[in-house]
Amino acid sequence: MKLKDPRLLKTQALIDGQWLDADDGGSIPVVNPADGEVIARVARCQGTETRRAIEAASRAFQDWRSQTAKARSRALRRWFDLIIAHQEDLAVIMTAEQGKPLAESRGEVAYGAAFLEWFAEEAPRVYGDTIPGPAPDKRVVTLKQPVGVVACITPWNFPIAMLTRKVGPALAAGCAVVCKPASATPLSALAIAELAVRADIPAGVVNVLAGDTRAIGGELTANPEVRKLTFTGSTAVGKMLLEQCAATVKRTSMELGGNAPFIVFNDADLDAAVQGALICKFRNAGQTCVCANRILVQSDIHDAFAERLAAAVAALRVGNGMQPETEVGPLIDSKAADSVLGMVEDAVELGAEVLAGGQRAVNGECFVEPTILTGVRSDMRVFREEIFGPVAPLVKFDTDDEAVELANDTEYGLAAYFYSRDIGRVWRMAERLDYGIVGINEGIISNEAAPFGGMKASGIGREGSKYGMDEYLEVKYLCMGGI
Repeated sequence: MKLKDPRLLKTQALIDGQWLDADDGGSIPVVNPADGEVIARVARCQGTETRRAIEAASRAFQDWRSQTAKARSRALRRWFDLIIAHQEDLAVIMTAEQGKPLAESRGEVAYGAAFLEWFAEEAPRVYGDTIPGPAPDKRVVTLKQPVGVVACITPWNFPIAMLTRKVGPALAAGCAVVCKPASATPLSALAIAELAVRADIPAGVVNVLAGDTRAIGGELTANPEVRKLTFTGSTAVGKMLLEQCAATVKRTSMELGGNAPFIVFNDADLDAAVQGALICKFRNAGQTCVCANRILVQSDIHDAFAERLAAAVAALRVGNGMQPETEVGPLIDSKAADSVLGMVEDAVELGAEVLAGGQRAVNGECFVEPTILTGVRSDMRVFREEIFGPVAPLVKFDTDDEAVELANDTEYGLAAYFYSRDIGRVWRMAERLDYGIVGINEGIISNEAAPFGGMKASGIGREGSKYGMDEYLEVKYLCMGGI
């Protein structure tokens, strides 16, 4: 990696404002999925380091919460400015450890920074209420106070944005955080932690450590000083964390798995739908929890849509994310690629046909060809499971009711998409889809001003937007008598 500021490449843990090695000197490798090269080794922290980070956050919280909202806002704004100023270096680090094309990494850096900007502006707008009292001599007031120490566990697919979407509102509310980034992509989180230090965010307010997932997670869930845990990742791990947090009755936010339907009706603008499906499905090589997982197409336009989508997919350029022409990078590791190819194989064995792709790409073990499957049914794995790869299964439907039934036939409820130019159908479908996020004639729906979160097994709570602040605040009721 060629960085303008090499100091951004951090390999130690940030605990109480200090960069520290693991107590036992252990480390974990960070591997570039495009070529298998070990690009760094980061401190392999465990329970003892996590306890120290929690203790540091607990101490720092007492002063941070007492600072004015405007002071916290200014600190977040300084952090935002530094991230934008170092956008290119951060993008290079992200592409090196995660694999996504450099253009997408630049976009994620800007998107992630936007959460700090947004919540910097929300910090002075945490309002309480004055409520009419139940008797002439009583007054009722509510105020909002920070939850306390917050544990943030983030995934590898969006290593900056998933962190700032949690840390931004937590700090704006007056909380201190202990962050555990994914072991596959810790360098991005450590780099923005370095910028938090440069932004003069007080020591202990932001702590970041990678390492032993079980040991760190066990301490974060069991330690009573941690009053909230926020997690983005798989539903299976989310359920386990919920169980572990029950013993200390922690507040939780869970942004979990998805199985997004992408519905194309016969009155849709087909060219727009194809472009929407292309960016929604193949961005980050299909490794997003809100990407199109099942593409449902009305029967009378199915073949025309499939033909246009196949032509667009055939033009996608697969390669190392550092190469400027690359549009689809590698999956995070060879195990992920094997899993995706196993789903394709299952679908073909059950009768699906490969319209495009379907094989491991020639670029390496972590690469999968952008793939389109037709003739997909609801008993196939590509319909039931979250694919997390560049595979687009096409499913035919005839009526609106059938589309709704197919779309809702999943335990998940994070994101859904549909294309239609009939305003009546738009309202009916939007209301009937059991999803927390619905994109209508639009394939990219995430932004810092909108609430992000799902229903059913896709999670609990909302991130981003004005609603995102509520996840880090307690509402306190004051009853004043004898007035």
